[in-house]
Amino acid sequence: MKPVAAVLMAGPFLSAPLQAAELSVAVAANFTAPMQKIAAAFEKETGHKLALSFGSTGKFYAQIKNGAPFEVLFAADDETPTRLEREGEGVAGTRFTYAIGKVVLWSKQPDLVDDKGEVLRTGSFERIALADPKLAPYGAAAMQTLTRLGLADALSSKFVQGENIGQAYQFVATQNAPLGFVALSQVYAEGRLTEGSAWMVAETLYEPIRQDALILAKGKDNTAAAELMRYLQGDVAKAVIRSYGYGL
Repeated sequence: MKPVAAVLMAGPFLSAPLQAAELSVAVAANFTAPMQKIAAAFEKETGHKLALSFGSTGKFYAQIKNGAPFEVLFAADDETPTRLEREGEGVAGTRFTYAIGKVVLWSKQPDLVDDKGEVLRTGSFERIALADPKLAPYGAAAMQTLTRLGLADALSSKFVQGENIGQAYQFVATQNAPLGFVALSQVYAEGRLTEGSAWMVAETLYEPIRQDALILAKGKDNTAAAELMRYLQGDVAKAVIRSYGYGL
């Protein structure tokens, strides 16, 4: 979804605010590393302070509906922000796509995963990690991939599910599961795989993961919220987002 409000158009420069503000931001787990880097640069440039919370989009939705004090949401899908906006929990016209996520089958072991994902068909592993498909869009994408490969039923007994993609990554990083479906951004930086072995899942095997941001109702009058949204559409933030393998 393209930006629909002029207030969200990226400006060439953000000047320091007259008064620094604090902003509570809910961030999808897959976006942890780039958001930490972007937040540090944003805080340095503007003087604002971001309180970042990382987790599953589905859980954030439930928390927001129950009155959690989040002011901005960076979701792992576009459906949740759309729904929140429709339900009056978001500021109309502030929603935009900040990244397009990609899924990867990853192992910390250097030679376990081949570049075509054939290891899935061999079944020569005890466990495979993925995020909960009901809570996490990356988990849903993993299930779509396995279903389209005709392997979902055959491998279901080996599933180890994390509440969010961060937990799924931890299962593999600690080798509690030898391999698993994670976000490319978790194992990719500066244009290369950080460690281990991986199969970049063909994007034809899962629905596009359009990740939308939205100013929530509680952030309507916080000037830092609008500034952060503008910053995410500027060149500095976009360069960081691309460096972690996201599409734009």
